[in-house]
Amino acid sequence: MAKASLSYVCSSCGAATSKWSGRCEACGAWNTITEDAGISAGPPKKTLGKSRGRTVPLTDLSDEEAPPPRTSCGMNELDRVLGGGLVPSSAILVGGDPGIGKSTLLLQAAAQFARAGLKVIYASGEEASAQVRMRAQRLGLADASVKLAAETNLRDILTTLEAEAPQLVIIDSIQTMWADHVDSAPGSVSQVRAAAHELTSFAKRRNTSVIMVGHVTKDGQIAGPRVVEHMVDTVLYFEGERGHQFRILRAVKNRFGPADEIGVFEMTGAGLAEVSNPSALFLSERGQPTPGSAVFAGIEGTRPVLCEFQALVAPSPHSQPRRTVVGWDGGRLAMILAVLEARCGIPFAGLDVYLNVAGGMRISEPAADLAVAAALLSAREDTALPAECVVFGEISLSGALRPVGQTENRLKEAQKLGFTSAIVPEGGKSGGTSDMALTRMSDLAAFVGEIFGAG
Repeated sequence: MAKASLSYVCSSCGAATSKWSGRCEACGAWNTITEDAGISAGPPKKTLGKSRGRTVPLTDLSDEEAPPPRTSCGMNELDRVLGGGLVPSSAILVGGDPGIGKSTLLLQAAAQFARAGLKVIYASGEEASAQVRMRAQRLGLADASVKLAAETNLRDILTTLEAEAPQLVIIDSIQTMWADHVDSAPGSVSQVRAAAHELTSFAKRRNTSVIMVGHVTKDGQIAGPRVVEHMVDTVLYFEGERGHQFRILRAVKNRFGPADEIGVFEMTGAGLAEVSNPSALFLSERGQPTPGSAVFAGIEGTRPVLCEFQALVAPSPHSQPRRTVVGWDGGRLAMILAVLEARCGIPFAGLDVYLNVAGGMRISEPAADLAVAAALLSAREDTALPAECVVFGEISLSGALRPVGQTENRLKEAQKLGFTSAIVPEGGKSGGTSDMALTRMSDLAAFVGEIFGAG
């Protein structure tokens, strides 16, 4: 039998090559190419094409073959991100920065699922069982019927799971798991991929939900090959700033619910507490209206969320003005500055521009364009926007304002928090919000002339 050829994988981006090189051609990283030992191919005498799988008609599922319903843990924010609860046989990957609270969140979730009637096993490869128990006592979860395991050998973990037959398994973390049939160090690309593959296969085969914790790299991506994200059903990112007390659980992939859904938690001395009204939290530190501040009514997943954009425009002492952005896309800021200069005749040359989303929130939807432009113009003209006014709309390169989706939900959330007026593009649906004073704008020049008296 011919010897299997070796392959090499980049530990940064997961790109595979047939030969080793010092620099990855896909991502450009240096000294990240490592030898990839393949996953075990199963029993040696088994040949492809001899065994047959069983097919089931889609329209004729019996009660035994149909999956049971979702399980709600009682943490509404977590259930929302999962799409309504935990789906049986699902594989979930949770990533986040070190110390952000991933283990605390999952330990609280394990206790809640156990109280909901599930048999739960919490397998930790980073802490001893006594350390996990100590944290559970601090969180007030010592009475939860969760079984603990401190193990890194994947074979031993799978053997235990086969015997115990739990309904939920939490692996903390996937980078510490070690498969003895792969000749590489724990945490390498081959080990992470093999462990994720075996755990996902176990979840589908034994009707067990598996939640895996994944470390993230310095650029915020889950460490290891991106193929791990394709293996699992749901990918969640646990985000937050060290200087703020709240954390955001964001779904970037979900086969059983909406993507980009968020759940908001607040870090307290007794663990993570749910935040039922994140808009009020993000605007809680907002004082009197000041120049450079604009409130944006956005949509995160299926829920409307209000946040504050803060801008500062100051003369630059350097020949190259600075453009600093926190919580938004820097390329889109450059586009809006160019549109303001080309279509409205408002230059920002020789001015430093700083843009920040208050509270550490990250905004990605184009509907924030008009709020960013309003904050920039307010800072440049030293004129504050009305206190009880929200702004949203997409700006095109021609300077026209385009309507955005879910206008009615945005306005309802703003009205709930006491806002009485809104600046929106023409054409958006706004039924049921007759109590709010709507100012509709067709293009950016009209917006500048109406609000700031120039254009």
